[in-house]
Amino acid sequence: MTILIDTHCHLTMNQYDPDRSGVIQRARDAGVERMITIGTDLEDSQRAVALAEGHDFMSAAVGIHPHDVKEIKDPEATCQSLKSMTSNSKVVALGETGLDYHYMHSPAPLQQEHFRIMIRMAKACGLPLIIHSREAKEDTLKILSEEVGDQLRGVFHCFSGDMEMAEAALAMGFYLSFSGMVTFQNAKTILEVVKAVPLDRILTETDAPFLTPHPHRGKRNEPVYVRYVAEKVAELKALSIEETAKAIFANAAKLFNLNLENTP
Repeated sequence: MTILIDTHCHLTMNQYDPDRSGVIQRARDAGVERMITIGTDLEDSQRAVALAEGHDFMSAAVGIHPHDVKEIKDPEATCQSLKSMTSNSKVVALGETGLDYHYMHSPAPLQQEHFRIMIRMAKACGLPLIIHSREAKEDTLKILSEEVGDQLRGVFHCFSGDMEMAEAALAMGFYLSFSGMVTFQNAKTILEVVKAVPLDRILTETDAPFLTPHPHRGKRNEPVYVRYVAEKVAELKALSIEETAKAIFANAAKLFNLNLENTP
């Protein structure tokens, strides 16, 4: 069986409350050997860590989504809470964090300030950063170029930018993670990016419960569907799914320093 990894899903969200254990088992039965569940605020990050603690094949990331930075009442206390969570061995990254100018749920200056704080924390903690960037290309790249340094590793999650953004991200040493969007009919720009990006810098994710890939669009997304993403990457790279999935798994293990002791 092809060994797959979902590097970005939100298994703590309430869409999974009725059947969370079933969702996880379906993914496992289909060869998804690793999942990283991502926190979006303090409480959600705590839930993500707790969920990961209950499964030896699951890891967590902790952070504040750009939508939610407006809810931060005490930035110093928030940072201390996140930092304390990073001491847990189940936490393999900070994030997701970044900029989202599509909905602008939080003011841009607040998003930018928190993004810089998370970048500096990631460097201090020695953890990779999971970057969310939507319709904020210029500011995302500007902040990263000013803050990145040699110590920062990370990934642009659910990459939806153009080739210029991809090249800039790669030049700074980041990975690019692709989601079910690569299966969408209008995804021409993303497909060209996938073709151009070296395989050793690619990750796959679902962003579940969002962005369900074809042919399941309109339904709740699940980690089991990461196979469709990996298959599309393999098709675009003219490689077998086995070779592609193996390379992506190795990329994720390297970036997130995953313990592969119990992985087939």
